[in-house]
Amino acid sequence: MKLNEHTAISTPSLLLVPYEAHHVPTYHQWMEDPQIQEATASEPLTLQEEYENQLSWRTSTDKLTFIICSPLPLPSEHHPPLATNPDTIKTVPQDADTPPKMLGDINLFLYPSEDSSSSSSPAPPIPKEVVGEVDIMIASPEHRGKGLGEKATRAFIGYIWENKEEIMKEYISDKIDDGVDVGEEEVEVPKLTMLMAKVGEGNEQSLRLFGEKLGWEQEGGRNYFGELKFVLRDVGGFVGEKKKKGEEEGGVQVVRYERDVE
Repeated sequence: MKLNEHTAISTPSLLLVPYEAHHVPTYHQWMEDPQIQEATASEPLTLQEEYENQLSWRTSTDKLTFIICSPLPLPSEHHPPLATNPDTIKTVPQDADTPPKMLGDINLFLYPSEDSSSSSSPAPPIPKEVVGEVDIMIASPEHRGKGLGEKATRAFIGYIWENKEEIMKEYISDKIDDGVDVGEEEVEVPKLTMLMAKVGEGNEQSLRLFGEKLGWEQEGGRNYFGELKFVLRDVGGFVGEKKKKGEEEGGVQVVRYERDVE
């Protein structure tokens, strides 16, 4: 998606930045690890294929992704606060997402809800309801087991919920551009009804993340691919409860992301 092309999400624990071409070599190295391939149900790709994937993810209307990075420095004499009000938001520093600071990625995949169509009729070109699948990877073993997955997922879902209308509008934009006959009435933007995650039954850390730490509900048993499905139906309540409790570390901040074009 292009929605987050110039958007980063900063928290005291981590930084989420849009997936750009300069991230690809490091991402490619991660995906050469057989354990990561197994955990993410991915096939090894060439470096050129990874560059093509990155471009596809930027332009696809059904995928939203961020690279997880180390947090920005805390405010100090040499590192002033990023922003004091919405009109003075500063740009993420150029060195904030260099390879040593990259930790993993987090993604959203959008699908028409099964309720959008029945078995007796074809799915409508623009569904009324959409489901989002969340996928997260912390690449290096040294950064796992420290709560980064939970914090990244909560920040990511907060961003999704706050921008759900824009996400849905971009999701249907290619369907309108492709000449879908939507009639003379204004196109109805789909509703994001549920988030889900599919986790391999042997991936104990992700099972704990979605089941115990995030409290998502397990739906059904092991599927054909050896995965367990976790669902979150009340996304607004999930986000609101976190806000009600307060951010122990200082909150989430949306920051402008720009990179010089060479």
